Amino acid sequence: MTVRPCRDNEREDIIAIINSAAEAYRGVIPADRWREPYMPAHELDHEIAAGVAFWGYETDGALLGVMGIQPVRDVDLIRHAYVLPESQGHGIGGVLLEHLRTMTTRRMLVGTWAAAGWAISFYKRHGFEATSPQQKTALLKTYWTIPDRQIETSVVLANPAFGED
Repeated sequence: MTVRPCRDNEREDIIAIINSAAEAYRGVIPADRWREPYMPAHELDHEIAAGVAFWGYETDGALLGVMGIQPVRDVDLIRHAYVLPESQGHGIGGVLLEHLRTMTTRRMLVGTWAAAGWAISFYKRHGFEATSPQQKTALLKTYWTIPDRQIETSVVLANPAFGED
């Protein structure tokens, strides 16, 4: 097993992992937020151009999970954290997250769907704390570029929590 930066020639693998794992959102997140594919290739290209650095979890030459980190102003955002469905529940996401946490001393923020209880629980198990609804809205408007409807249906978790600096 190794955690390493994703390579340029792995974009199709990254998209396949994201879109396969994102199937968990189908029927859970608001229908007007779901799209097929969940992440098209041009969106991945846009995210990488905007500074998202993808890291991968590889075993026996196969990429099983990906997680991005994006420095924005005074924080680092965790972006697009996905593990292949058949590889979930084996600690891959936790290994990726812990690796990214060792790369920075800045506060980390992650935004996810409010309806994705499993994702929220994952981040809480790894030391992140949910922000208040007021903080969430301010943070999403400050550090992300997303539509108002997505702001309404999302949560933000922080590590360290606000007030712990």
